[in-house]
Amino acid sequence: MSVISLLNETLQNKWSFEKEMKIQTDMIPAMLEGKDIVAESPTGSGKTLAFMLPILNKVDANKKTTQALVVAPSQELAMQIVEVIRDWTAGTDITVQQLIGGANSARQIEKLKKKPTIVVGTPGRLNELIRQGKLKLKDVETVVLDECDQLLSRDYRVVVKSFIDDSAWGRQVVVVSATITEEIELVAERLMNEPVRIKIKPEDILEVGGKVIHSFVKVDERDKTDMLRRLANQEGVQALAFVNNIDQVLMKENKLKYRDAAIVSLHSEMKKDERKGALDAFRKGEARILIATDIAARGLDISGLTHVIHVDVPRTIEQYTHRSGRTGRAGADGEVLTLLSYKDEKTYKKIIRDLKIKAVQKVWSQGEFIEGNAKTVATSKEKPKKAEATAEKKTYQAKSSSKGRTFSNSKSPKKGK
Repeated sequence: MSVISLLNETLQNKWSFEKEMKIQTDMIPAMLEGKDIVAESPTGSGKTLAFMLPILNKVDANKKTTQALVVAPSQELAMQIVEVIRDWTAGTDITVQQLIGGANSARQIEKLKKKPTIVVGTPGRLNELIRQGKLKLKDVETVVLDECDQLLSRDYRVVVKSFIDDSAWGRQVVVVSATITEEIELVAERLMNEPVRIKIKPEDILEVGGKVIHSFVKVDERDKTDMLRRLANQEGVQALAFVNNIDQVLMKENKLKYRDAAIVSLHSEMKKDERKGALDAFRKGEARILIATDIAARGLDISGLTHVIHVDVPRTIEQYTHRSGRTGRAGADGEVLTLLSYKDEKTYKKIIRDLKIKAVQKVWSQGEFIEGNAKTVATSKEKPKKAEATAEKKTYQAKSSSKGRTFSNSKSPKKGK
């Protein structure tokens, strides 16, 4: 029996997928039973619907109170979740309000007066409105922390705990992420009541994934920006490029804008409209590469990615897995390309070895990336030249040995001159 049959008729009628994902099969029944949950599942495996459908099944639109809170670490992820909710609640009385930084807070406060059924927001803006007394969580029966490895890190831990403490007694707490460390799991469990642990491995969703190639190209640090520009000129490329800090995003953004490359960036210093414009340009194909930090790209649902590019080598295995899981979805093939500088070779090799991945080396040659290294590519270029030279030599010898045959442009030296 499909777990979708456990949902109300309205949600069942809206369900249009051929089958549910593994995380949905495991998580929906547990949420409907009211259990606290710690769920770890790869990026793009269906986590949003796994927690959102039970919430929509549970809330009562007739109650003019806020009954569910979803916390996300980035504005883009929050907006994305809101879009999903609005799609599934169209034609119903269930309402949703996003509360994110960078947006007009006065307008958000006005919206809160109407008591939205579900609130989705980022920690900073949520905390601000709660302290002002504009957002009250006393009737919130479900709290979801999406990308909890970020939300339960030391930066957000205290404020996120206050959201849970301010919600209704006996509330349900659900935390989800693509990667959950032991530390984060321990922190989460302190906020929960006998949570159910759900872990979906990449191999559990292989049937919906395509073939993913892991490759690397050796490049000097100073040449990485130019390598991105070259990639942006390749037809059919739609790549998400990760850097480790915002300074790198800003530096590469400035250099690439100067060169009119089909590349946009995403970072925390951008205004809301700028961020939306960058994402829209990327999704429409006007830009072929989106450069971002892990936090800025956290949870973004971008379909059809052909490449994930590690401009900077990830600091951890979890980070490599999280980033790389964005390509090769829904049966499509993909490639994970690392721009590898000398100083990062040791870290990269350890990650690849620990993940038991076979990575292939590539080089830039004649306007494209091809498999091999500088030596093998140089050799392959020389072979045709040698073959051509050998053929010419044989032709020359054959002509020279033929009686009475001379080259048309050859002239015998004249005597006496």
